[in-house]
Amino acid sequence: MKVIKIRSLLLLFFVQFFCAVELMGQELNVRVEIQSPQVQNTNKRALDMLQKVMQDFLNNRSWTTLKTNISERIDAALLVTVSEWDGSKNFKASAQVFSYRPVYGTNYNSTILAYHDRNFDFSYVEGEQLDFNENESRSSLTSLLAFYANIIIGMDADTFKLYGGNQYLTSARTILNAAQNSSEQGWRSMESLENRYWLITNLLDRRYQSYRDFSYNYHREGLDIMSQDQLKGRSVMLAQLDKLKEVDRNQTGNVVTSVLFSAKSNEFVGVFSKLPGNEGNKVFNTLVALDPSNTAKYEALR
Repeated sequence: MKVIKIRSLLLLFFVQFFCAVELMGQELNVRVEIQSPQVQNTNKRALDMLQKVMQDFLNNRSWTTLKTNISERIDAALLVTVSEWDGSKNFKASAQVFSYRPVYGTNYNSTILAYHDRNFDFSYVEGEQLDFNENESRSSLTSLLAFYANIIIGMDADTFKLYGGNQYLTSARTILNAAQNSSEQGWRSMESLENRYWLITNLLDRRYQSYRDFSYNYHREGLDIMSQDQLKGRSVMLAQLDKLKEVDRNQTGNVVTSVLFSAKSNEFVGVFSKLPGNEGNKVFNTLVALDPSNTAKYEALR
């Protein structure tokens, strides 16, 4: 009996331990894909290994102190296109970063982030240990990956709680500040008006606060209640669109406007496509004023 009792206690311990492990950290579920259509004689095995290293770094690390169930991980994608590689450690690349959020009461995932980083250049030697410190740029690759991990988590958190992503967006800015002296582009304001510097600066700038207000109210107070009260949810979402008119979209370094509409333009058409004629025309006019580049797409709302 004593042996059975000890075995039961050990079993209970291991069950509790592994449940705790499952619930701690690992907030991301990022699919990483690396392609190199322009690079001659690409060593596919080396790129496959790099792809796995990047994916493991993003998904197997705890980026917050929160307890996260596997089912609660944030779905995301990082699509890296290598344009030049010296066959050793230096990569010139661009990247597309996407993240998604489930909508309450549905099987639908709403796109939160859709961003094209045109200067995703980094150095990596096969077998290199990816070492990271938020306050020190030890590796161009880990700085990039950690920056976007915090951007993804911060923007996701903003959709569940008003300004809920502050801590993680601040971490992204800390990573950016630590990378100011790196040789790679994308970290500094003078290099471009559409890069990582302007992305995080916009997200933490009070002049663009309406976009973060929109993120919470549109998703939590609008999209999440559509399955229970479609009219109320859509009404909240329409009101949030109107508030975006308050932002001066011509400000220098405005990245967040294009980020929002890259992620949401198709969804807007789907959500608002069944409005009565006059309301449909009103939404069409609002969206065209905010996002003229997608005018043809919004024609479906008229």
